[in-house]
Amino acid sequence: MPELPGTLRLPARVHFGYGARAQLPEVVAGHGTRVLAVVDPFLETTPHFAAVLGALATAGLDVRTYSAITPELPVGTLTSGAEVARDHGAEVVLAIGGGSALDAAKLIAMLAVHDGPLARFYGENLVPGPVVPVVAVPTTAGTGSEVTPVAVVSDPDRELKVGISSPFLVPAAAVVDPELTLGAPASVTAFSGIDALVHAAESYTARPLPLDWSAPLPVFTGRNALTEPIALQAAEKLGPWLPTAVRSPGDRDARREVALGALLAGIAFGSTGTHLCHAIQYPIGALTKTPHGLGTGLLLPYALDVLRTEVAERIARLGAALEGIPERDASAERTIARVAAINRAIGVPATLAEIGIGRDQLPQIAELALKSARLLAIAPVEPTRELLLDILRRAHAGALGDRNAA
Repeated sequence: MPELPGTLRLPARVHFGYGARAQLPEVVAGHGTRVLAVVDPFLETTPHFAAVLGALATAGLDVRTYSAITPELPVGTLTSGAEVARDHGAEVVLAIGGGSALDAAKLIAMLAVHDGPLARFYGENLVPGPVVPVVAVPTTAGTGSEVTPVAVVSDPDRELKVGISSPFLVPAAAVVDPELTLGAPASVTAFSGIDALVHAAESYTARPLPLDWSAPLPVFTGRNALTEPIALQAAEKLGPWLPTAVRSPGDRDARREVALGALLAGIAFGSTGTHLCHAIQYPIGALTKTPHGLGTGLLLPYALDVLRTEVAERIARLGAALEGIPERDASAERTIARVAAINRAIGVPATLAEIGIGRDQLPQIAELALKSARLLAIAPVEPTRELLLDILRRAHAGALGDRNAA
C-alpha cells in the first residue's frame, strides 16, 4: 500500500483534565468580551454553570445565555439563537453541554455571520468563511463535537438528519473537564461512550482516499497516518473504562479515562470521517427515536463482522488496544466478541428487533442509508445495498460469526 497522507484540523487550544474549566475566562477573553453562552437548558441552573458565569463576569466579560436547545436541533431554534448572537454583538460563543448543545453553538456561530437559510450549508465545504469563534465545553463524553468540523441538524423537510461539514466549524478552543461528566446518567454515559468507540473503530478502519494536494481537500480525508495511533489510543481508554464508568458513575478515574477516550476519538474521526454504522443509524434513529449512540453501538459488532475478512488485521489491532493485549494474541473474531461484551455490560440492546425494528423494514433502511454517500465513501469496502442489508439482517437476528445465520 502507498504511504498514507495525514491531515489534522483541530482547535488552536485543547485543554483536558480535572479543573480545566478554570481556564475558561482566559480562553474566552482571548476572542472578545461579548459572549453568547449556548447551554443545555437543564444545566442553566446548576452550580457548575453558575460558577463559570461568575468567573467570566469577574474577568469583565459580558455574557448572554441562550438555552433553547433540544436534542434533535430543529432548524428554527438555531435561527433564533443566531438572532440573539447578532443582537448581543457576540464576539465569541461559549458552548456548554452535550453533543446537541455543541453542534447548536457551532451552527449559531455560523448563522450569526453567514446569512441563511441553513439549508444552503448542508453538505461539505459550503460554509464560505470563518464563523464566530466557539469555545466548546462538553458535559458528556462521546460526540467529540468539541474538536470536529461537523454539526448535525433535523430538518422537517428531510427524512434523515442532515450534516453540515466544514473546517470553519472546528471550534477555536476545547476545554474538556471530566468533572462536568460526573452527573451524567448511566444511559447517557453508555450511549455517548459507545458512540465514541464507534468513532475510533470507524476512523481506524476507514478507506484510504486519494488526495489531490493541489485542490481544496474534502472535509473528511479517509485513512490517515496522523490519526491512526490516536484512534487506537481512544480504544485503549474506552475498552476497559467505559463499563466501569457506567457501573460506578462516581469513579473519577473511569470518568477521566472515558472523557479522554472520547476526546481522542473525536480528534481521530474529525479528520478521517465515519462510515457504515453512522450511515445505517440515521434512518434507524429517525424510525425509532432512539439515541444516536445506542444505534451506532448496537450496529458496531455486526458491521465489524461483515468487514472481518476485508480488514481483519486492522480489526485485530483495534481489539488488542481494546483489551490491552499483545497483537499476537488478538484476532478479528476476538475483537468482535469483545465489542459485543462491552455492549452487554453497558446496556446496549443486542438486536434491532429489541428496539422495535421489523424485518420487513430492513430494505427501506438500507435504501435510506445509501443516501449518506459522504459517510459510505469512507467505508473500507464497496457500500452496496446488499452489504448494508447483510449488516441489518445480522443486527436484527443477533447473528455474529456465521454468515448463513442472518
